[in-house]
Amino acid sequence: MERLRKAMERAWADRQRVIQPQPEPPSVRTPPATVPRETDGSGVQIRYTHKARVVIDPGALRDEGILVLEGQRVAVGLHAGAGDAYKVLGTQILHQMRAKSHRTLAITSPGRGDGKTTIAINLAIRLARDLNQPLLLVDFDLRHPSIGRSFTGRDLPGLIEYLAGEVELAEVLLAPGLERLLILPGGKRTRHSSEVLLSPRVLKRVEELKGRYEDRLILFDMPPLFAGDDVIACLPHVDAVMLVVEDGKVSRKQLDHADELFGEKCLGIVLNKAKTRIAP
Repeated sequence: MERLRKAMERAWADRQRVIQPQPEPPSVRTPPATVPRETDGSGVQIRYTHKARVVIDPGALRDEGILVLEGQRVAVGLHAGAGDAYKVLGTQILHQMRAKSHRTLAITSPGRGDGKTTIAINLAIRLARDLNQPLLLVDFDLRHPSIGRSFTGRDLPGLIEYLAGEVELAEVLLAPGLERLLILPGGKRTRHSSEVLLSPRVLKRVEELKGRYEDRLILFDMPPLFAGDDVIACLPHVDAVMLVVEDGKVSRKQLDHADELFGEKCLGIVLNKAKTRIAP
């Protein structure tokens, strides 16, 4: 509990910094990006087809509270300090991940509505754009998948359809306009998410993705920690975990339980929706 308590104090202190706003440039629709060919580690080349490209809907991004992409630039679509705050968060996470040779990070929260998916997406954008970090963002919240819709304003096929044999993996990987960022949507909802996440095919694919992209971090947007057993089931298969908590909503009991479950894998806590002032 002491480790998480100190992390909460650091998170609150970070949110107290006042960030001066920057002018917000107009948003434009981003043209599709071409996804390069990759190998799967066995010498077999995978060609990403046109289905691996996506046209970003800036309106959908703003509606979801996500940084707006403009080609290889990021135009802040939230309050003006948000972009800088995510850059600071990305720098801290990248430093810790590299120091420990970590490649995979699970992002979760105590319950729904804490903002974990928004933070996962914005963090991925900032890591890829400003910190030159190749990154794969995977939607593992299979009961309520939303990452594909957050970028495009519509539901997209993803992991579930791939596991059902309906599509190839290359057909559901999305390139949202940043050359270092790829996204694997969750696809259609399933009530049997923990069984899916622990299936041999998913576990094998995670290991293959780690092996295929040796310099790429993989972020998993997980379900809420206390909404089921999905996060607990996946813990042995990820290097680190980040907990997103809503200011004034998380309880000491929840922090105690999270600390017990995560142990040394807890990379830190992000305090979201803090009641803090943004400079005019």
